[in-house]
Amino acid sequence: MNAIRSFSGVERAAVLMMLVGEEEAAAILQKLDPDEVRDLGRAMFAVADVSEAEVDQVLDDFVFKARERSQVRFDPAPQIEGMMTRALGPDRAGSVLARIMPPRAASGLEQLAWFEPEEIAAMVESEHPQIAAVLLVNLDADVAAKVFEHLPETVQPQILRRVAKLGPVPPEALDTLRTMLEARSGTAARPAGLQLGGTREAARILSGARKSVEARVMPKLAKIDREVARAIEEAMFVFDHLLELDDKNLSALIRNVDGELLVKALKGVEEAVRVRFLSCMSSRAADGIRDEMESRGPMKLAEVLDAQKQIVTLARAMVKDGSLMMPGGGGEDEYV
Repeated sequence: MNAIRSFSGVERAAVLMMLVGEEEAAAILQKLDPDEVRDLGRAMFAVADVSEAEVDQVLDDFVFKARERSQVRFDPAPQIEGMMTRALGPDRAGSVLARIMPPRAASGLEQLAWFEPEEIAAMVESEHPQIAAVLLVNLDADVAAKVFEHLPETVQPQILRRVAKLGPVPPEALDTLRTMLEARSGTAARPAGLQLGGTREAARILSGARKSVEARVMPKLAKIDREVARAIEEAMFVFDHLLELDDKNLSALIRNVDGELLVKALKGVEEAVRVRFLSCMSSRAADGIRDEMESRGPMKLAEVLDAQKQIVTLARAMVKDGSLMMPGGGGEDEYV
């Protein structure tokens, strides 16, 4: 009889995720941050062969359901891919799965973790920008940002554009990467076509790089592809970023926001976020906003998101004209 393993906390959570349906699991994943999604995804692959005895040990209340779903032990990939796609959408799910799939199903680039950023950059600096783009989206964002900094300045805008527009990656592109890696490590990997990249991935890479890199690359990218540059800029500056403003700047922003717009934007946020905004208003104005929100019935999510987007657009305009300052001196690094 095989010994029963002792699971860590995240592995116990993974067992539960494997037992519930895709819709319920997706609802849980949507509440987690990207690092937690990746950690939980890795753990789900790690416990895919969980035995009934181990399920008994981890969650006694779910023993009966675990027996009904014994197929979880064989091929977990379709279930995990399904719940990730439901929770994150196809583009983000593809990017996350590309990093957490076990070696037998991954893109063959996991050995890059053993190289320094400058070494990784040196491997692709003379290759076509598309190859460098594929490589970057297979790295964690913080590592990708450091690699991006070490790439030649002349090709950085082109590479960032290709990251933002990346979609289905042909096996030939991954073959080229594998050839380079095999020359360094002697390992081979299975051909695969993956859905990678997107403006969010490009924004994460650029956000992790130094501000001077952003200030240099974005004007050049805007000349190459203004639509992609604008999409990346929008992905880098979202409603949650407004919480980083100090009280003085957040107050300045709120004074320029129509009350009706603010009511809609704050209707769909957590109480802590609402308190942060209202604390930068007079007590009378804050009470008025709260009363208005409480008197409203349920509001469509699309209305809330549209209101938040309008406030972000206003904030970006204020940053550009110098009437609002983001942490880190955002005004001086803006571009048109």
